[in-house]
Amino acid sequence: MNSNTILLILACSATAHLVVSATLAIYARHKVQYLCLAWVNGIFGTALTCISFISNQISEGEPGIMHPAMILPLLSCVYLQSIFPLSIPMPGFLQAKRMIKYARPVIALIVVYSFARLMGNKIVILHDFNEVAQNLLSSDVLLRILTLGISIYYIINIFLLPRRLVHNTDIPSYLIGYCVCLGFSVVFFTVVSILYNPTALMVYVIIFTLLNLYLAFRTLENMASHLPKPVLIAVEEEPAEDIVEKAEKEDFNEANLLRFKRIEFWMQNHKDEWTDNTFGRDRLCEAVGYNRHLILQCVRSQEYNNVHDYINRYRIEELKRLITRGKITALNEVTDAGFGTIQTARSCFLKMEGITLDEFWNEKKRGALQN
Repeated sequence: MNSNTILLILACSATAHLVVSATLAIYARHKVQYLCLAWVNGIFGTALTCISFISNQISEGEPGIMHPAMILPLLSCVYLQSIFPLSIPMPGFLQAKRMIKYARPVIALIVVYSFARLMGNKIVILHDFNEVAQNLLSSDVLLRILTLGISIYYIINIFLLPRRLVHNTDIPSYLIGYCVCLGFSVVFFTVVSILYNPTALMVYVIIFTLLNLYLAFRTLENMASHLPKPVLIAVEEEPAEDIVEKAEKEDFNEANLLRFKRIEFWMQNHKDEWTDNTFGRDRLCEAVGYNRHLILQCVRSQEYNNVHDYINRYRIEELKRLITRGKITALNEVTDAGFGTIQTARSCFLKMEGITLDEFWNEKKRGALQN
């Protein structure tokens, strides 16, 4: 792999980590769970930026087996990645005392190795495992083997993360799969660190970046689910079509609003239509006389993601009304609000209300019993 390709991969990876770090740092001001993700991504981004300046050496270098330039970054990387997911469900893990205690082996080895280098200890270049055996008593080789051993300790901890996290009831389900994939990726990195190969190293950087982006975006998704949702607008009178056509020539946004009000007026006066679970976008288009593109344009102008979300907004409000008034006696009766299955209702409710349907149901039932 040539140096330009390596430079491009490193630059893209560094940019991705730094952007994620800056974004999460803003969220961390409001929720401590994002703090660890912010600074770890910042460390990765800064390190990748520095490494990009030696893309020529990465491309042309032949450091041999278990070179310190590979083993020490491996140790630091697996340490950081072994604490990376813990901050999401357990922000208490960010206590400085615990972090420093857990990092002691990393700090000690880096300090010892740096001190040995300052004292004139030379790096032994190893070309195969026979040379490793021959130089086993060399302090340089012993330190490398010790570094590799501690790295394996942190890798084992990464694989144990899912087991530790399941004891926490607030653990997001995606985090388990992430930890498993992370474990296999660092095993791959360990092999690359022992048997240096620039192409394999870049493959790891790509996998590493994609995994971290996945975790960051899934984490931010939780924040996005609590953003304000569009509210239903009561429309007393349907705007005339000629007024809509006139507005279209003068003000595009006004025309979209008027069309949306026409759709709202129809929805508010045809509840028997959209409470049928077979009602969807095509039937709405036919009812109001607009094509798919125009319908989508109208609902998006009012902050809805798509037509299905818009229709489901009405169904959610109807479901809440039925539950509040006691007209639904069991959750499997969600079909009365227009949902085809309880699974669909649960998914939409969580997406639009920020709480689960079961939580809302239990809250209303408790209120009814108290009254």
